[in-house]
Amino acid sequence: MPGLRPLPATDAIELKHLRAFVAVATELNFGRAAARLYVSQPALSRQIQALERLIGCPLLLRSTHRVELTLAGEALLGTAVPLLADLDDAVALTRSAGGEVAARVAQLWDGVAEDGKPGLPQMREAYEALNAQFPVPDGTRVRPVQAGGVSALVVSAGAAGPPRLLHLHGGGFISGSAFGYRPLAGALAAATGATVVLPDYRLAPEHPFPAALDDAFLAYRWLLDQGTDPSELVISGDSAGGGLAASLMVKLAREGLPQPGRAVLLCPSVNVVDPPDGTPVARWLSLYVGEHPHTDPLLNVFEADLSGLPPLLVQSGTSDTVLHETRRFVDYAAAHGVDVQFDLYPVGTHVFHLFWSFLPEAAAALEQVAEFVRSPATGIAAEAG
Repeated sequence: MPGLRPLPATDAIELKHLRAFVAVATELNFGRAAARLYVSQPALSRQIQALERLIGCPLLLRSTHRVELTLAGEALLGTAVPLLADLDDAVALTRSAGGEVAARVAQLWDGVAEDGKPGLPQMREAYEALNAQFPVPDGTRVRPVQAGGVSALVVSAGAAGPPRLLHLHGGGFISGSAFGYRPLAGALAAATGATVVLPDYRLAPEHPFPAALDDAFLAYRWLLDQGTDPSELVISGDSAGGGLAASLMVKLAREGLPQPGRAVLLCPSVNVVDPPDGTPVARWLSLYVGEHPHTDPLLNVFEADLSGLPPLLVQSGTSDTVLHETRRFVDYAAAHGVDVQFDLYPVGTHVFHLFWSFLPEAAAALEQVAEFVRSPATGIAAEAG
């Protein structure tokens, strides 16, 4: 139509294009850049190609073995980095002033607590509803498997490699599911580049201890049967799943099976036998423990010999409801000679990793998980935070 003209390139360029370019230009590797942004490599390549079309010149030189910046790419990088940094600072300042993120997180968890008050069915529905509000990262692929007879999902970022990260979901042993945990598993897969296995382990009270542990054990043995070098395997878990991951490693030692190369515990709930009396958590955990002896090391990891466990990354928030028991576990593991990296983040919520799509600390924590998983298997023994 007369009077209309095409939009200039600057009006069509989106922030995702610039973030994609800066990630690739910084890493000079599409795989690492994709993991950093929690997207698949094909999606990242499309964003770079779109940016080059909009600007009208090549920004990167690609070959089979390397990625290099063109002169135009170097010019754009020099201006895009401070531009994005200024934008991030502005957003962080705005969120801090308004308390928007903290309020949103609190509202989500409060919804679980309130909706779950009437009883177990309502708690399970509320926890599924919480997880349903989070996005699954772009490019995530999900397929069902039978992992040693245990129903599970295999979650990968794009093309699936051999499964090597076993994640045990949270939910107090009475709620949670592999289906509900696709968002967090997808974020873990994108960050680490590892294909994640999510077992749908049995829940209490229908299946009290040791049902969940037995299912986790079968799923891990299935991973071993895939032919992957055990040193390349990772066990992770959040909340009750973190405690279950610790129990699983104790069971592996008892059964004489190889430990994974690394383990990651996210806000782990490891004190299942002696939670604070009168709390909803105590009531739910009692359904899992049942009448089982509290001195069994497979149930109570504080009765276990943890020597021989792989390097651990433990993450928690400064106001996490289970921080006290997490610190106790870190000290207990270190006393048994385990290499432990303990990271604290300035957040006031339990399992803040669930909120990776909008909580900066969660995204940073997942980046640290990726760095830990990829780092050499020696020299990790510190507390950070």
